[in-house]
Amino acid sequence: MMFYDRAKIYVKAGGGGDGCVAFRREKYVPYGGPAGGDGGRGGDVLLHVDSHLNTLYRFSKKRHFKAQRGEHGRGKNQHGAAGADYRVPVPPGTVVYDADTGELLGDLTEPDQELVVARGGRGGRGNAHFVSSTNQAPRIAEHGEPGPKRWLRLELKLLADVGVVGAPNAGKSTLLAAMTAARPKIAPYPFTTLQPNLGVVVLDDQTEFVLADIPGLIEGASEGKGLGHEFLRHVERTRVLIHLLDGLSADPLADFAAISRELAAFGHGLAQKPQLVALNKMDMPEVQARWPGVQAALEAQGYPVMAISALTREGTRDLLYRAAQVLAELPEEVPARELPVLRPEEDEEPFTIEWEDDGWRVRGVRVERLAAMTVWNLDEAVHRFQRVLDRMGVSEALEEAGVRPGDVVRIGEVELVWEE
Repeated sequence: MMFYDRAKIYVKAGGGGDGCVAFRREKYVPYGGPAGGDGGRGGDVLLHVDSHLNTLYRFSKKRHFKAQRGEHGRGKNQHGAAGADYRVPVPPGTVVYDADTGELLGDLTEPDQELVVARGGRGGRGNAHFVSSTNQAPRIAEHGEPGPKRWLRLELKLLADVGVVGAPNAGKSTLLAAMTAARPKIAPYPFTTLQPNLGVVVLDDQTEFVLADIPGLIEGASEGKGLGHEFLRHVERTRVLIHLLDGLSADPLADFAAISRELAAFGHGLAQKPQLVALNKMDMPEVQARWPGVQAALEAQGYPVMAISALTREGTRDLLYRAAQVLAELPEEVPARELPVLRPEEDEEPFTIEWEDDGWRVRGVRVERLAAMTVWNLDEAVHRFQRVLDRMGVSEALEEAGVRPGDVVRIGEVELVWEE
């Protein structure tokens, strides 16, 4: 069984519908007029937090998500309907990154929280928009704006109040199974747990919290050894740590020091989290014998230390009540500000020109959108495209760069041939 806490998905917003070229045909109206409606807006792709989900497993089966395109405009000034949005459910604790740039796009922690990850393209304008004093019957319209597409990287960080950390085979899963309804796989050999486990601890009518068993860490975990990074990032969400020590280990104090170093080396505030220390396996005589020395050494370092047996449940309720008390004393967390996914361009006008292997490439937000929305089989639309290029300074810049008649000029997906 795998714990799916990472996924890569492809999202594509709906493109806008095309504008329409149409004219009124009414009895007793001698000239009529342009009556082409606008295309509808394309649908957005949104990530939606579903509190019933707890893994990213569904993305192992389906990775591509596309919103609906807007309808095309029609005659009689009828605008096309907007495309339906596509909501992709994700579990609480999902962190969203742009897969190509690594940019953090959003952190989804609250139920029903939504984040737009691909904004639908705007609909193309119909010919009713292009009437002027010199052109009363324009035969020009626009294609809908293409919907943006992108790859996203999703990471799940468990949302737990208390996290249990420690070396392999310290008894973390046994503690979780003893105090919650969770049933992690347990066996008497190291690295039994290969995935985090969650359980709800209910101590009384007023005291309950979510407990996470973080799989065993080893020295070098912060550098990625073992499954270090896979496990350590789940600790980031927890507010209180229970550091469980294996009482039968050759040196429990050395284990404690090693895991503490890994928490500090990983950063993200792990070393600053409130921490309770518990020596486990007190049902064994040899552990009982070493308890006074372990207690004295850790209390001298300022750590609260308790003795428990996860197997017999001795001291476990006292430990968890203590964790609940520490949790209650912490200041209430302020929800993280949702980061905007689609940031507005500072300026859409700038463009760049460069020579490729066999032609010129013009890049820029506005100029590429203009090329994509131009209807190339309408002469008026082509003339308008040329006029806008002239006003933006693209034509002059190409000439200064050395463009010659017959050269290929590419703008977005459009390929043109330069003429005088």
